[in-house]
Amino acid sequence: MAVPIASQQASNLILRQSILGARRLSNYFWAAASTIGGVGFLLASLSSYFKINLLPFSDPTQLFFVPQGIAMGFYGVAGALLGLYLWLIIAWNVGGGYNEFNRETGTAKIFRWGFPGKNRQIEVTQPLEDVQAIRVEIREGLNPRRALYLRIKGKGDIPLTRVGQPIALSELENQGAELARFLAVPLEGL
Repeated sequence: MAVPIASQQASNLILRQSILGARRLSNYFWAAASTIGGVGFLLASLSSYFKINLLPFSDPTQLFFVPQGIAMGFYGVAGALLGLYLWLIIAWNVGGGYNEFNRETGTAKIFRWGFPGKNRQIEVTQPLEDVQAIRVEIREGLNPRRALYLRIKGKGDIPLTRVGQPIALSELENQGAELARFLAVPLEGL
């Protein structure tokens, strides 16, 4: 089952695209794997130090604490901290948000959730008359990139698609064409 990249709501005056942030299936998988692996290594390290078996599927009490137990403890702490970090960005939904283009108010609003703090909410609002074009970037190779950008007069390009795995070409073309049609601006890069 494919997970939608961005859901869209459109009317004659408002186009709203929801952007999936850190709450992707792959992040849940890696958070769980890191946590389980990190805790497993940490318990193996503690088992070798206290000579009490804390793992039900193996017997790490036979390991020497120096150097195997210390190394396993280091990897356990690193894995557990990585797992904690991944669970936190999933809980905070870092990168999630929406793109809203409103012809009624004449504004384009790009909203994303960031890390906690005074700048947790990242919001960029631009007048629609400053929008020059919708730019499509397609780069293949080792580090492929497929993204949509909002080209603003006198300013840089604002990214509209999520960070992470590349979007399918057909989906990227459809989103770009729909947005360019809605805003009545050219579509560049195809």
